[in-house]
Amino acid sequence: MNDILEKICADTRLHVEQAKARTPFEQMHRDALRVMAPRGFASALRAKSESEGAGYIAEIKKASPSAGLIRPTFSPKQLAQNYAEGGAACLSVLTEPHYFQGSAVDLVEARSACKLPVLRKDFMLDVWQVAEARAMGADCILVIMAAVDDATAMELHNAATGYGMDVLIEAHDRDELKRALKLPSRLIGINSRNLKTLKIDLHEAEELIKLVPLERFAISESGIHSGEDVARMKAAGARGFLVGESLLKQEDPGAALSMLRRSKANA
Repeated sequence: MNDILEKICADTRLHVEQAKARTPFEQMHRDALRVMAPRGFASALRAKSESEGAGYIAEIKKASPSAGLIRPTFSPKQLAQNYAEGGAACLSVLTEPHYFQGSAVDLVEARSACKLPVLRKDFMLDVWQVAEARAMGADCILVIMAAVDDATAMELHNAATGYGMDVLIEAHDRDELKRALKLPSRLIGINSRNLKTLKIDLHEAEELIKLVPLERFAISESGIHSGEDVARMKAAGARGFLVGESLLKQEDPGAALSMLRRSKANA
């Protein structure tokens, strides 16, 4: 199967059905309601953007289909602390187990290690996963427009906001962006990586960011490696950046984030 996203989603649906059989929605919903209130993901991003010119979502993931094993010595707790010290506005934690080697435990450990709001980065296809995300302690979920139809996207969005979470809506092309803008969330992520082929195209992402209305909060995702990349996307209209592999491949990801934030190229 050449379409990586299709394969991941198929496996995710199977995994969710098995999980729902073990833990029915009603039980997961009760667990979600017992968790302390969300920390305010969107507000943290906006605050950093207003004070520093951009808000950074620093990603915690062990592996990916495109890069393989990224960080053999992997401590979500240590990474969360390093990112907080490096000036991150928020965290993104991969919880998908088969392709990214993530888990709910990674998110719980990262969130407990700092005061930053946390995005559950996964392939959200069912409202059961939204309840699960809140039960983990997630403050925001990701809705990938390439993975769901409009009705499902709205259902996921409404379920998340019902729990007090924020929603990051992700688009990769013009059609997906048009669909994303039908949703109420102000957080619009433009992913330069095509999830079907895993190829990165910063130029296409740059052009799409220009189309995000000013009343929305545009976030550049993937392909950010330098201050020059940040400056380029900021010029197009990005106010937030989700950065992962380029930081995780460094010996000290927190220091690498600090350097990226302070680069003269994006000042």
